[in-house]
Amino acid sequence: MNAVRRGLGNGLVQAVLVVIGLIWMTPLAGLFVSSLRSAQDTAKGGWWTALASPGQLSFDNYSALLKNSGITKAFWNTVLISVPTTVLVVVIAALAGYAFAWLDFPAREPLFLLVVAMLVVPVQIGLLPVAKFFGQLGLFGTIPGVVLFHVAYGLPFAVFLLRNYFAEMPKEMLEAARMDGGNEWRIFTRLVLPVGRPAIASLAIFQFLWVWNDMLVALLFADTSSQPLTVELQSQIRQFGSNIDVLAPGAFLSLVVPVVVFFAFQRHFVQGVMAGSVK
Repeated sequence: MNAVRRGLGNGLVQAVLVVIGLIWMTPLAGLFVSSLRSAQDTAKGGWWTALASPGQLSFDNYSALLKNSGITKAFWNTVLISVPTTVLVVVIAALAGYAFAWLDFPAREPLFLLVVAMLVVPVQIGLLPVAKFFGQLGLFGTIPGVVLFHVAYGLPFAVFLLRNYFAEMPKEMLEAARMDGGNEWRIFTRLVLPVGRPAIASLAIFQFLWVWNDMLVALLFADTSSQPLTVELQSQIRQFGSNIDVLAPGAFLSLVVPVVVFFAFQRHFVQGVMAGSVK
């Protein structure tokens, strides 16, 4: 009887999770169907009407998207902003997190408290001062300028997260590695990074999604030649308003890339979340 109850309970939980997943995926499915419809068909009814008339669906909109130089350039700008930012934040935060967790150096604790204090600084406060400073350096309106801003404001949380994760590693494990003749760099690359892979993967996913979907920073720091996809789509809506045949596939492209990245690294992400909950 208990086995039957547990089976029914597990089945109910799984059914609820399936329903939640379907509800969560509905907007994505609707956007994808809309991206396959013409502007005329979209004006006649909602996207769900295409399920009864699949002849409306075609990839002509995506062909038009590839011919839209503004959106294609903005897509590659988004890649050039998101990927370097994620790599730099993860690399610098991993190095700093290990140093704060296991290396003895002057003012280590005050410096870490300073890093933690930077978490409470809203990003809006730094927009105008940093924009003025970047203008003096010639970085304003460029992709490197956008990348540097995201790196600067992403590092405090990244360092805080990885430092706390690395600090939970067994001290005996690192001492044994030092007794075997391993230097700090070898210990970091051969021991700490593999053990910390779940937390690093989780950080990389969050950082990538944050930068990929950003509009606020890009609106101020990127000009027309370096603006990402979010700004370009907003600009095209403002200019043309009803060009859904271009905006729908562009929006789906902007949405599907983070989804693919998440599912590609979901195993590491789940491991990082479970490890953090245990610790």
